[in-house]
Amino acid sequence: MDGRGVDQDGMIAREGGLDRVPQAFVPVVDAARAHISETFGATRLHSAYLYGSIPRGTAVPGVSDLDLLLALRDEPTEADRADAKVIEAALDRGFSQIDGVGIALSSARSLLADLYDGGFFVACLCTPLLGDDLAERLPRYRPTSLLARETNGDLGLLLPSWRKRAGEAVTDGERKALSRSVARRVVRTGFTLIMPRWGGWTSDLGESAELFGRYYPERAAQMRIAAAVGRAPSTDPAVIDMLVDDLGPWLAAEYLAVHGEKAPRP
Repeated sequence: MDGRGVDQDGMIAREGGLDRVPQAFVPVVDAARAHISETFGATRLHSAYLYGSIPRGTAVPGVSDLDLLLALRDEPTEADRADAKVIEAALDRGFSQIDGVGIALSSARSLLADLYDGGFFVACLCTPLLGDDLAERLPRYRPTSLLARETNGDLGLLLPSWRKRAGEAVTDGERKALSRSVARRVVRTGFTLIMPRWGGWTSDLGESAELFGRYYPERAAQMRIAAAVGRAPSTDPAVIDMLVDDLGPWLAAEYLAVHGEKAPRP
């Protein structure tokens, strides 16, 4: 793999690995594995994955969160979601190294059915933690305009819900949660906007913002703010307004012009 996150054939290399987990987070990952195994077992769980800064080796103790994906044998139920919430709370409460835990749930069938929403995510962005790796049943991916369109070509559809949440947010906790999720999505979209021109892949928020700024210098400062907020959420309504009402709409329009609209999903 070269410095652009692709292999010698130009395919996006899978990022992250258990051997890259910083030492401070090893007990967290071990506990997550144990909780998931004990709670879901082989009858419900097909496989489990880490993603984000911890398996990439860039996590900061006390700042970074723990991101997990569980691929279930069947479609997630309310009982599955409730069990995941219990695990989230136990890990967040038990380890000061992490600032929050997010467990995404899907069925293995759904992840394999959509080569971009689920398939690309598992094959390139997830690190196997438990079970049989679904990536072995998925194709390889290149940093193309097609990949850009089918991963983040729907930003405009998210803007109304973001505006609604911003208008309803009254606590610092609500503003922090909103600013983090919006900022991360904006930075990811900003990076994939320029990804085919750059010819590589990264999930690092800071690097994504800097690469975006090379191609859109007039928006570089805003994207750097978004990257910072993605790592350390903001409660400032002005920052949220910038993301939701200025940078977000501009980015959605530019993305549509450059790559087109994401194909509708069933």
